[in-house]
Amino acid sequence: MSVTTSSLPERIELSGEGLVLRDWVEADLGAMPALFDHPDIAYWTPIVSPFDEAAARARLERDREMRKEGTTILLAITVDGGAPLGEVMLRRVSGSVAELGYAIGPAHRGQGLAARAVRVMAAYAFEQLGAEQVILELEAENAPSVSVATGTGFGLLDVPLITGEEKGRPYALQTWGLKRP
Repeated sequence: MSVTTSSLPERIELSGEGLVLRDWVEADLGAMPALFDHPDIAYWTPIVSPFDEAAARARLERDREMRKEGTTILLAITVDGGAPLGEVMLRRVSGSVAELGYAIGPAHRGQGLAARAVRVMAAYAFEQLGAEQVILELEAENAPSVSVATGTGFGLLDVPLITGEEKGRPYALQTWGLKRP
């Protein structure tokens, strides 16, 4: 089975690994700047910086648009369905490939949240979307993300680096892959 372009569910809540991954809601707007307005997130991710409440509202609106388009899911990472601790993203790339991404708020790092969220989202991609492979695109110098990739069973793929410039700095992304179990 391959990933299709059919619409994604309007609402998603995934549980596992001691986490509840849930849709972002209006009540989260005030918490989002504390999660995403940080130099590490500005440096390693395409998330806008500075990240204020206006950026939070724009991200929530864009999340809803991408979901309707059937391309991307952004979910809040929580332990109980309550306060968001970070975000996990699933994006349909093409055919049978889905890409994951994540950002953990600085106050919540060191708890294995990213690895656990990646495992839950990868399972969703395989089981619900029919993905045959899930990928992560990471900079080799981003040691915490490389640790998440290796710790969750992803292997470095022998494909060309993805290069470009974002926020005025060049980047070179490695592609890590995990095949359907």
